Amino acid sequence: MAFSDLIPWSWNRDRNRVPARREGDENPMVSLQRDLNRVFEDFWGRFDSPFDGSLPAAGPRTDISETDDAMLVSVDLPGLDDEDVEVNVTEDMLTIRGEREEKTEKEGFTSQSRRSFHRMIPIPPGVDSEKAEAEFKRGELTVTLPKTEEARARVKRIEVKTS
Repeated sequence: MAFSDLIPWSWNRDRNRVPARREGDENPMVSLQRDLNRVFEDFWGRFDSPFDGSLPAAGPRTDISETDDAMLVSVDLPGLDDEDVEVNVTEDMLTIRGEREEKTEKEGFTSQSRRSFHRMIPIPPGVDSEKAEAEFKRGELTVTLPKTEEARARVKRIEVKTS
C-alpha cells in the first residue's frame, strides 16, 4: 500500500483503487454525526431574536465606557418606551431589564406574546452607586455611575514616550 492510498482527495484519481461510495454504504458514524448536527441546528434555529430583530438574541447592544469622572453604560433599546425598562443598582451590580408585550388580532383571534431581556453589569470598586442616574432618549438608555472622590484622586496620568 502506498502513502497516497491514504489521502482521500487522491481516491477519485484512480477509481480502480477505492470504489465510489453509494448512499447506502455510508459510514454509520458519519451519518450519526450529520444527524446530530442537524438536530442541534434545528433546535437553535427556533430561537428567533427577540423583538422581531430589533434586539439580538444575546440581548441589546451595550456599550460600557469610562471617563475620569464616571462609568457610562449605554444600551440600545429600539421600540421600547421608558416604562418598559427597569434599572436597578447595588454596590457592585447594575441590572437592566426590559419587556414588551405584543398583541395581534386576526380574524377574531388574538395573539399575545411577551419578549424580554435581562442584563447584569458588574460595577468596579470606586463607583458611587448612590448617585447613579439613568436617561432614556430616542430608544437609547444611558446610565451614568459617577466615581467617588477617592477613586478620582487615585488616577495618575502616565506620559507616553516615543522611542
